[in-house]
Amino acid sequence: MIGPDDVVSAYRVQTLYNARRQANGSAVVGRKIGATSEAVQVQLGVDQPDFGVLFDDMAYVDGACISMDELLQPKAEAEVAFVLDRDLATGNLDVDQCRAAVAYATAALEIVDSRIAEWDITFADTVADNASSGVYVLGTTRRTLEEVAPVEVQMTMTIDGELVSAGDGAACLGDPLHALTWLARRAREFGEPLRAGQVILSGALGPMCAINPGSTVTAEISGLGSVTAHFSTKPTI
Repeated sequence: MIGPDDVVSAYRVQTLYNARRQANGSAVVGRKIGATSEAVQVQLGVDQPDFGVLFDDMAYVDGACISMDELLQPKAEAEVAFVLDRDLATGNLDVDQCRAAVAYATAALEIVDSRIAEWDITFADTVADNASSGVYVLGTTRRTLEEVAPVEVQMTMTIDGELVSAGDGAACLGDPLHALTWLARRAREFGEPLRAGQVILSGALGPMCAINPGSTVTAEISGLGSVTAHFSTKPTI
């Protein structure tokens, strides 16, 4: 049993789990940062961010229909995603260096999920469970950081046309670039630095919301456009 605050053991479990996924043919395409928003920390009962790994089989295109059969108890978060065109493996890994490594930013939906019943999790639980990763969807609008300042973006998220979440870039550790900097340093500490071409989900800009079968989720992020995901109805058994 992992203690609720045993972060070292929790990341070891995550590493073993992710190694098994790679052995089974999944390829690492990026990282995700979790619990960057105070609203999400309150929802999860945690007080610090964590990170997980993104695999190629977790990615969906804008407007895709995602099968609920692949998910357990999904919740949607609206985020700024960064795509890197430089490695973040050496140097100070400060905000200026991380900003310069970003090829572009885009709107994203992260569908978080948990194997723990009713999301009754500790911080160690979410870390061990690959930071409660499920799947993710990237928008099609791409903007350089000369065109948009992540800290200034405004977000709204709807489910079936109803507003369910709102926030801004400052809700993500004060600035999504601060989250990227935190991750770059943590990833290097763990011996797996961020690499060119990887997708980085920087963390929620507002509260996460549960998804029901048959729902449509849309996030609008100023300067970065929109991103939508549809969810199938579960088959009758």
